[in-house]
Amino acid sequence: MTENNRNHDTDPGAEGSDRVIGTPTSDSRVVSGSAEEQGDYEGAYSAAEAHPRPEEVQRKGERTAAVWFTLAFLGGVGFLVSYFLFPPDAEGDPAIADPLLGQWSNMLMGGTLTLSLFGIGAGMTVWARRIMPHYEVANDYDELPSSPEEKSSFRDFFMRGADESGFTRRPLMRRTLLLAMAPLGVAPIVLLRDAGPLPRETLKHTMWEQGMHMVVEGSDREGEDRWIHEDDIRTGGMISALPFVEPDPEHPHGLSLDAQAKTVILLIRLEESEFSDEMSREQRNWTHNGIVAYSKICTHVGCPAALYESGSHRILCPCHQSTFDAANGAKVVFGPANRALPMLPVTVDEEGYLVADGDFNEPVGPTFWDAQREN
Repeated sequence: MTENNRNHDTDPGAEGSDRVIGTPTSDSRVVSGSAEEQGDYEGAYSAAEAHPRPEEVQRKGERTAAVWFTLAFLGGVGFLVSYFLFPPDAEGDPAIADPLLGQWSNMLMGGTLTLSLFGIGAGMTVWARRIMPHYEVANDYDELPSSPEEKSSFRDFFMRGADESGFTRRPLMRRTLLLAMAPLGVAPIVLLRDAGPLPRETLKHTMWEQGMHMVVEGSDREGEDRWIHEDDIRTGGMISALPFVEPDPEHPHGLSLDAQAKTVILLIRLEESEFSDEMSREQRNWTHNGIVAYSKICTHVGCPAALYESGSHRILCPCHQSTFDAANGAKVVFGPANRALPMLPVTVDEEGYLVADGDFNEPVGPTFWDAQREN
C-alpha cells in the first residue's frame, strides 16, 4: 500500500496532504450551481446539501411539464366526453349494450383516461428532474420523539420546500397541473351515475295486485283455462304458482325471469281447523277456504323453498334446511332463516278462480330486510 491510499476524508483538503487524481476536493460541487448561487440559496436544506438547477433548465422544464399537463387535461375532458358520447336510446336502453358500440366506448374511455394519467405522471417527472433541486443529505438517527423545537420548525421547513420545488414560483406549471387534475376529479362523480338511480320502494313490492289470476309455474300460461281454480288444490296439496300476465313479444310467457323470481308463490291447502291459533286475524282473513299463499323465496339466502310435507305442514328449503310452518303464517321452526315467508292474501273471483287480494305483507327475499328492521 502506498501513501496515495490514505483516507483523506478524515482531513479533506488539508494543506500538504496527498490526493488521488480524480478525487473531488472539499470545496468542489458534484452538480451544476455556482458558489454565488449557494450563498443566496434559501431552500429547505442548506446550500451545501442542495443543488438547484440552472434557471434556463428550470424554465425549459416548466414549459415541458405544462405541455404534458395540458395533454392530461385534454385526455380528462376526452374521457368525460367519451362517457356521454353513447346515450341511451329512446326506450332508455343503454347504447353500449350493442357489442360494437360497447367496444368503441371502452376504447375511447380507456385511451383518454390513459392519456390523462400518463400526462400527469410525465409532467410531474419533468417537474422533479428539471425544476426541483436534488439533495445530498446525511442525517444521523434522531432520538424519538421529536423535540418541541423540531416540531415547531416543520411548518417552516415544509413551506421552504414547497417554494424550492417551484410549485409556488412557477405559475404556468402550477396552473396547468391543476387544470389537468380537474377532469379527473369530476370523473368519479360521473362514474357513480351508473350506480343509480336508487331503487327506492321498488325492492319492497312485487307486481302482485288485487284481482290478478294465478297460473301453475312452468306452464305456458296462455288463455283463461290456465288459471288456477280453487278446486284444483286438494286438501294437503301444494302448487307452485305465478301471476297470470298476457304474453308479449319480449316475454312470450308473460313474465321476465326477474319478475318470476320475485312473484313465485306456494299455494297450500289445509283444513280450516289445522291453522294455528297463533295466526293473527289478518292472516286468517288472507286465506280462502283453507288455501294459503306464501312466497316461495327463502328468507335466508333466497333459495326456492319448494319442499312441502303435508303431515307436519312444514315447508323446507333444501339449501340450508330452513323450515317454516305453513299452518302458522310460515314462521321459522328450524334453520338459519330468522324471518317468516311473506304471505300473499288470496281470494276467488265470481267463477271460483284464485286471485290475489293485494301484494305480499313483507318484502320478498333474504336477510337484507332483517338488517333494516334491526336498524
